[in-house]
Amino acid sequence: MATAASTARLAVVLVDAQRGVVPQTARHMRISALFGVRSAVLAVNKMELVQWDRSVFEAIRVRFREIAHELGVSGVGAIPLSALTGDNLTRPAEDAPWHEGPTLLSHLEAFDPGESAPGESASGQPFRMAVQYVNRPSHHFRGYCGRVAAGTVAVGDAVRVWPAGTESRVESIAFGEGFRDRARRGDSVTLTLAPEVDVVRGDLLAAADAPIEVSDQFRGRLVWMDGQPLAVGRSYVMKAHTREVDATVTRIRHRLDPLTGQELAAPTLRLNDLGTVNLAASRPLPFAPFEESRELGGFILIDRTTNATAAAGIIDHPLRRAANLEWQDFDVSKRVRARMKLQRPHCVWLTGLSASGKTTIANLLDRRLTSGGGHTYVLDGDNVRHGLCRDLGFTEADRVENIRRVAEVARLMVDAGLIVIVAFISPFRSERAFARSLFEPGEFTEVFVDASLEACSGRDPKGLYAKALRGEIANFTGVDSPYERPEDPDIRLDTERLTPEECVEMLAELLDRGGPASAGDG
Repeated sequence: MATAASTARLAVVLVDAQRGVVPQTARHMRISALFGVRSAVLAVNKMELVQWDRSVFEAIRVRFREIAHELGVSGVGAIPLSALTGDNLTRPAEDAPWHEGPTLLSHLEAFDPGESAPGESASGQPFRMAVQYVNRPSHHFRGYCGRVAAGTVAVGDAVRVWPAGTESRVESIAFGEGFRDRARRGDSVTLTLAPEVDVVRGDLLAAADAPIEVSDQFRGRLVWMDGQPLAVGRSYVMKAHTREVDATVTRIRHRLDPLTGQELAAPTLRLNDLGTVNLAASRPLPFAPFEESRELGGFILIDRTTNATAAAGIIDHPLRRAANLEWQDFDVSKRVRARMKLQRPHCVWLTGLSASGKTTIANLLDRRLTSGGGHTYVLDGDNVRHGLCRDLGFTEADRVENIRRVAEVARLMVDAGLIVIVAFISPFRSERAFARSLFEPGEFTEVFVDASLEACSGRDPKGLYAKALRGEIANFTGVDSPYERPEDPDIRLDTERLTPEECVEMLAELLDRGGPASAGDG
């Protein structure tokens, strides 16, 4: 067994003397190196089980140093020890007179950080500070709280606020219960600016003459920490310094073999995998590459449904093509189009198992709304896969991408002033949550078309359940691929108890109360 612990600068890698260097050992070293650790101490434990054999220890030490050297980790120490007896842990081991080095405890106490690791050098860097909190106890005071990530800042210095790029000057620096003329890296301060400019949590303050990177697409490296594999296209919450954005992994460039360092093609990343990926954020993120700043170049990905940390990673650099893209606003807005159509644009998202009744309900709802003069369109799962998504299969990653595309198309249709009815199995909560996040409050209604697996397989109008149960169709939702039931849908339609007409009546009543208006309501 191998485990690793690290400070910001030193990794302690624990190896079982009986097993030696295993893939997990290499993985831990690669993770440590990824996050800037450049010194390591190898603790070879359970030496009493190999009778303190020096040759066993030396073989492990040599292999470990090979891995460390490849990763650019210097200052590698190695200590044979026994956690059971405390030998070479806190006191010298009498059974290992051949070891002339220190105990693990004394090694840690004497450790000298020496040369700065990536992103830690404070000298020569311009001022950077992420805004953690906007402090406004009264209308007479507005301060911006944070920890100086790089450089120094003084009263009177010109600074810019990113991503907006607006410029101002430092009026005062509050530190503790008093004020200072200057602050440096590591200081937690509150800055006031004059003139006042718009600043929010997650913005970066930087020296005015030293612009920083702002992008919504990045190349990054990460370690996957979730039991659920990474799905390309799935939306996660990305937290970088004090800013949170929605983000997706748009491409897995490769997975890293922990033992050899070989770059391997991979459709996904699983628990403890390391990989290089492309990421896309929902809005511009101000940052510094990790090699320049640990504080401003690291990030985590959070699963939006479980709130579990799915990955930890670093930003290598922006993808420059993102800087050339800007959202174009046109004079004819969604509000203008809606007024012309005399309706409120809306997305009605029907989710449920195959044969639960989604398409039937979508068709009847479409007829009801259009008969009243509404402007609608139905996006149906089968129809979309004939064109827009014809290149996708039914793996989890393909299902995620399928829903992402459909959600983006639905958003554009709502922007056009339409009432769009989406009828898709959409089996995963995270993708349904992503779809909702694309719309303004009140524009999205999640409809759970609820029918049991038994009822759906009994209907089976296309004969799909029978084929799936015979093994002729793989990754079929409800059979060998999961369906995550909505936990809090806007409305639940029990199609085992209600007729399609009754379902549409309930849905129409809900939409009339808080959803899209029928023609003539304005």
